[in-house]
Amino acid sequence: MKRWKKSLSCLLISGILLTAGCGTGKESTEGTDSGTFDPNSPAASQKTQVIQQLIRDKYFGDLDKSEQEEAYYDGLIKGLGDRYATYYTPEEFAQDQEDDSGEYVGIGATVSQDDKGTVYVVEPMEGSPAEEAGLMGDDAFVAIDGVELTSDMSLEDVVKMIRGSEATSAHLKIYRQGEKDYLEFDIPRRKIVNITAKCEMLENGVGYIKVSSFIANTADQFKECVDSVISQGARAIVFDFRNNLGGLTDIANAMVDYIVPDNTVAEGGDPSKPGLLLEMKDKNGKILYSDYTKDGHEVLLPMAILMNDYSASSSEIFIGALRDYGKAILVGDKTFGKGIVQQTFPLTDGSAVKLTIAKYYLPGGSNIHETGIEPDYAVELPIEKLRILNKLPHNEDPQLAKALEALGMDPLPEPETEAASTESTESVDAGGSTESTEE
Repeated sequence: MKRWKKSLSCLLISGILLTAGCGTGKESTEGTDSGTFDPNSPAASQKTQVIQQLIRDKYFGDLDKSEQEEAYYDGLIKGLGDRYATYYTPEEFAQDQEDDSGEYVGIGATVSQDDKGTVYVVEPMEGSPAEEAGLMGDDAFVAIDGVELTSDMSLEDVVKMIRGSEATSAHLKIYRQGEKDYLEFDIPRRKIVNITAKCEMLENGVGYIKVSSFIANTADQFKECVDSVISQGARAIVFDFRNNLGGLTDIANAMVDYIVPDNTVAEGGDPSKPGLLLEMKDKNGKILYSDYTKDGHEVLLPMAILMNDYSASSSEIFIGALRDYGKAILVGDKTFGKGIVQQTFPLTDGSAVKLTIAKYYLPGGSNIHETGIEPDYAVELPIEKLRILNKLPHNEDPQLAKALEALGMDPLPEPETEAASTESTESVDAGGSTESTEE
């Protein structure tokens, strides 16, 4: 996991959900100095004409007007040098809107791209085709459907290759650290219904709630989970935000609002802004957006949050707010550190551009961009456990164990002997194969 640190570009679910603050028309950055290049200037116009004439006279291949046009607009955004800024064709923008709804067709795996252009699996979704086929966290894509990937391909390009229509399969060539040869998978594409918040009661009476992303349905699912564990008599709650790349900021704010009391001032916060959840400021320091507590709801149980260096963007909004309001103990690794937001601007022809527009500031007044949030208790998972995090038994999870200890809760039962645990794992796997996030 550490090898991915600071390698986040626009993160998607490969099936696929745009996340990590790449979201809703509520996010953006310190910005790039506009006006440094004028495509209508005499020099630019003359150079463009020369290039176009060379293409007409010398280029050997066939010309596709639509591809040239889309590449031109894409180039305007890529020229910003902002890895979070994106140009969407009409088809891509429609896809993005579908992703935010929580339903899509794909293989069901969270993926990212590092600064060398390599696309990795962050985590396969539980019950997804990707998990059923055996993909693991840290698996790197080498080829898709026989096409070798290159470092100049964008994450969106690779995602397009992974996606497709139902009743087809994605043939993947994968590099996995420790394997002598590449691994190959044929993974069926199917409709994924993204259940983003799940809960259960642990054997020691602690409620466990895992949140995988922030999309349109997440806040309602999260609130139902909180109410469910409380109604079952939970003595404490552990929130698991590991490998959660983020998503829609208003969803994160609604979730924080459900936990913290209204009209109180966070530690280090501005006394004139009680109940502040989030504030966004542009490159000139102007406040573009702010949100406050308002739902009249609070959770009074002891709480802890599990996090790692792929807890990013909206995850950090949730984690940072509960830290600032003194509502939760933080356990795990330092978070990713994405303290900027993007806004998506639809265009009249159905396309759209996403631009970084602001930094966001947590209730206590801090901005965590490129610094992240430090845990109260630092506990690192070994790589073999990170790879199977979504299937890791709770009683073999050292980060969860530390959270329970920090909350003063009883530890979970020790793992069974090797023979017994093998038998148990087989029965869990057999039962788990009937479960699906598509239901």
